[in-house]
Amino acid sequence: MHNTNQIAAHLPYLRRFARALTGSQAAGDTYAAAALEAVSVEPEALAKGLDLNAALYKVLLTIWGSVPANRRHHAPVLADATPAEGHSVEQLTPLPRVCFLLHTMEGFSSDIIAKLVDRPVAEVRRLIDEAEKEIAAQLHADVLIIEDEAIISMDLEALVEDLGHRVVGVARTRTEAMTIARQTKPGLIMADIQLADGSSGLDAVSDILAGTEVPVVFITAYPQRLLTGDRPEPSFLITKPFQHEVVKAVISQALFFDQRARLGSKPGPVLGSVSA
Repeated sequence: MHNTNQIAAHLPYLRRFARALTGSQAAGDTYAAAALEAVSVEPEALAKGLDLNAALYKVLLTIWGSVPANRRHHAPVLADATPAEGHSVEQLTPLPRVCFLLHTMEGFSSDIIAKLVDRPVAEVRRLIDEAEKEIAAQLHADVLIIEDEAIISMDLEALVEDLGHRVVGVARTRTEAMTIARQTKPGLIMADIQLADGSSGLDAVSDILAGTEVPVVFITAYPQRLLTGDRPEPSFLITKPFQHEVVKAVISQALFFDQRARLGSKPGPVLGSVSA
């Protein structure tokens, strides 16, 4: 039997995964809360043969998968889009994305993922490879990096470009970020929380989003502070120090949901909005 404190210790990272999976703080936190409630009411919901962390993810995925819309392939294409434009990460079915996130962002092995999604290990490995190939071939964006530490910004710039994206500018302050954003109109923003002039990356992004819509990935050495669920918080979060696969996973999800919005897809359902 696990006590409340043991379960609560895993909750921030469960929220991080759920937000990336759904593309929304509200939806992700709702699923995480539902998983926690399910375990509180029925401790037997935690699967045997898994450690507590993995068992919590399985509960969350079971709840997420119980919503039919989350299991459907949904890939609207603009009438005037070329085949290359229409064929994007939006074409990925939910299961490859789930396996990809579990592996790259949460660090689960293929053996554990197989237990979480109830699929053979060989199929899980194939699904992860499928998602990686699709994302590598299809996702390209102009990226604005907001980061005040030179070494970190250089590492992040090299990593982002290695993934096939183009860095259109690096800003160290809130003012620089606004200037570069106006000049370059980036397709993705990656922002540190604390900037050189004492301002916040959250404020810089808020300024930019007042004039345009663009997906944002936040960067922090203290992810727990932005995964409380107590206030508006980022949907997409990368923890310092960076890992190549984690950056790829989070960027892909941010662009995935941005494209869905631009193509007119409805956002994924939140538990409270699902009709019987």
